[in-house]
Amino acid sequence: MEERGHKFVCYADDFCIYVKSQRAGYRVLDSITKFLEEELKLTVNRTKSKVGSPTKLKFLGFCIQSTAKGVGVSTHQLAKKSFKTKLKKSTKRNRAGEFKEITKEINSITVGWINYYGIGFMKEFIKSIAHWLNHRLRQLIWKRWKKIKTKYYQLKRLGIPAEEAWRVANTRKGYWRISGSETLQKAIKIKTLIK
Repeated sequence: MEERGHKFVCYADDFCIYVKSQRAGYRVLDSITKFLEEELKLTVNRTKSKVGSPTKLKFLGFCIQSTAKGVGVSTHQLAKKSFKTKLKKSTKRNRAGEFKEITKEINSITVGWINYYGIGFMKEFIKSIAHWLNHRLRQLIWKRWKKIKTKYYQLKRLGIPAEEAWRVANTRKGYWRISGSETLQKAIKIKTLIK
């Protein structure tokens, strides 16, 4: 590849070769596959081997992205989806365990994910996932308060006026809808969730 002047990157048995056109991509894919299978007697996974844009195809969970500041990497959509699925599983309304254990699990998932993908452009994604996660946590707390009496008491304790607390505690609206309400956001502030 170096002799042919190809730009490439590899990690273990996973690698990408960068060429100027799609046509060149197919030509290089054929010759590399032939070399690996005939000369080196290795098996090439043909379903994973693809020709495509480096901004869409993933390598180790990343895509190349061009910005005004230059070229960098962004997290691939599948990696983001997988991360969100893990968090969703950890914050299921009906899950057992103490809230402290749940937040510990969330922190473990989040820290691991950010340590790996933190080199990429993901500021907007992190903002949106944080907003969504706060919503999920409020829902989890609201579900755990169970009884109307408990909901009323907890809302008052968190600074909600009695009349508003009673109205919200008696609502028939679903958990997700209430967890996004102004009352619950006032009661369970981001500072409270961080604590």
